[in-house]
Amino acid sequence: MPESDKHLGDSLDKVLEKESRSGRALSRPWQAVLSALGILMVGVYFYAAGIAPLDTQYHRGIYVLLTYVMILLAYPARSKSSRVRPTVIDGLLVFAAVVSVGYFILEFEAFNYRSGNETSADVWISVVGVLVSLEVCRRVLGWSMTLVGVFFLVWGIWGNVFPEPFTHRGFNVERMAVSLFMEQSGVFGIMANVLVNYVILFIFFGAFLKKSGVGRFFIDWPMAFAGGTAGGPAKVAVIASAFFGSVSGSAIANTVSTGAFTIPLMKRAGFRPHVAGAIEPSASIGGMFMPPIMGAGGFLMAELTRVPYVDIMKMALFPALLYFFSVMTMIHFEAKRQNIGGMYTGEGESAGEIFRRHWYKSLPLFVVVALMLAGYSPGLSAFWATLSCIVVSWFDPEHRMGPREVLDAVDMGARNTLVIGATVGVIGIIVGTIALTGIGLKFSDIIISLSQGNLPLAIILIGIASLILGMGVPVTASYLIVAVLAVPALTQMMEAAGIPGHSAASMAIATHMIVYWFSQDSNITPPVCVAAYAGAAIAHSDPWKTGWTAFRFAKLLYVVPFLFAYQPPFLLYGTWVQIVMAFFFASVGTLAFSALTMGYLLRRTSIFEWLLLAAATFLCFYPDRRLGLAGLMMAAGVFVWQKWMGRGDAGSGQKA
Repeated sequence: MPESDKHLGDSLDKVLEKESRSGRALSRPWQAVLSALGILMVGVYFYAAGIAPLDTQYHRGIYVLLTYVMILLAYPARSKSSRVRPTVIDGLLVFAAVVSVGYFILEFEAFNYRSGNETSADVWISVVGVLVSLEVCRRVLGWSMTLVGVFFLVWGIWGNVFPEPFTHRGFNVERMAVSLFMEQSGVFGIMANVLVNYVILFIFFGAFLKKSGVGRFFIDWPMAFAGGTAGGPAKVAVIASAFFGSVSGSAIANTVSTGAFTIPLMKRAGFRPHVAGAIEPSASIGGMFMPPIMGAGGFLMAELTRVPYVDIMKMALFPALLYFFSVMTMIHFEAKRQNIGGMYTGEGESAGEIFRRHWYKSLPLFVVVALMLAGYSPGLSAFWATLSCIVVSWFDPEHRMGPREVLDAVDMGARNTLVIGATVGVIGIIVGTIALTGIGLKFSDIIISLSQGNLPLAIILIGIASLILGMGVPVTASYLIVAVLAVPALTQMMEAAGIPGHSAASMAIATHMIVYWFSQDSNITPPVCVAAYAGAAIAHSDPWKTGWTAFRFAKLLYVVPFLFAYQPPFLLYGTWVQIVMAFFFASVGTLAFSALTMGYLLRRTSIFEWLLLAAATFLCFYPDRRLGLAGLMMAAGVFVWQKWMGRGDAGSGQKA
């Protein structure tokens, strides 16, 4: 292996260690056991999605059981362990997982009848189940998130010794354990429900997309389409991330998979290493907002708000496109400012020729969208879309999927679920403790008190809370925790603000969208910007510098939540005229915002032009359409003035 490749592999391992720990290199017999469990998992949930649903206890319990057993076999107790087979301790923990989760499944109905009069077996099994859940999380995600779960357990038991406003009467160990494990508000609660109904099916779908060769089309076509334009490889990164991101369910996974191809191309085109390493994660987080799949957060939002996922998908589309438009225009201005041209490394085929030969590879995504728009459940849509990947692969001899390839995709899909599956127990502990103690209402009072009733300040505080929480837990967990705690306060403040056009339904979605968008900020905002660090590892650039550059390209992430709060048409609430006008002015505002932040439109902006663009950005984003028209005129004025002064004058193309 070349030294540079070895260095890159080591760097990526260190970065990915921040998100999840590495599994052990199992011997062949144990690999076969793990694969068999994975095939069983995929088989059970494809059956449940496409043929016949399972009862609640089996639907959630089997997933938690298989996930726990697979993690305990695949992930060692110590991260640096070199053992190729599970230890005796691993075997005992597997036995504990089987007994505790099996007890939940078998006693589910009987427990519901005796709830409030639990037996000693209920208590002891629950204690074991909670401890196993913590150990499963620690093995995959390390100590940071595990300690968050431990803190909530300690706080739930000894809440009476905590200071105001976090004090509560406290619950004994028996009540805490049973509530968190046997009842449906903890380990087998909302997170488990969302994972088994939606998320893991789309993770399986993503594995089949990759194995069937569909993914290659979403690299080759953008490369031919945009690769030859100014800063072309960076624009390819944006387009590819839009396709891949919503399927992968992880900004880090998206950065690593597409960045391995696009970041070296960006460097060859002329982008500085830290800029190339920053553009990919900035684009990759957009996949978390992009329909049809939106990672895991969109499904959680549907569950929390009781709004059909297809409606959330429709409302999320334009904001996601706006985000990608922002990153794309910033890249264009950066490329023009630095005199970076395009490049094309294909075989001479045009974008049209590639699309004509391989258009059918986009069918799986169209199947997902069409079925959900037709009213079918996301799970059933994922089921048929996954089968369509197999059919599509038969038309490409290079990627044709036979029985062996199907089994490989099944195995890959099951293993890809383990990282997010490791969170199910600890998130259940956190959310269950919040529900048991009623801290959500107190937290709402804290936000209202700190913001003094000021809605913009409250939104900023929620963004800061998401950033801090995201440093220790995955973004999906961050969204769920902040949503449970902060959404009631945010809803109350929006009601008090009396924003025109907002109804109870629109405010419910707006508040969750605000929290969900902010939940992604820890991926690209220093100091703990893991997606940016992954980009830095591939680009061989300074991680700190790459992190701040990623923050620079992703700044619209911090603007859109305010649009959710103050512009109901932005979420499709209002007349068609209001919605079209909101989209139009938001697009103009985004263009002005990109030029403002990059200091370039047709040429470098002067201080006066910069001030005009700042005013234009604010006015276009402001809900009053008369002020938006004024902002439009200002932005157009800067464009005309720069056009008249001469596009790209002699000094404008020199490198900074």
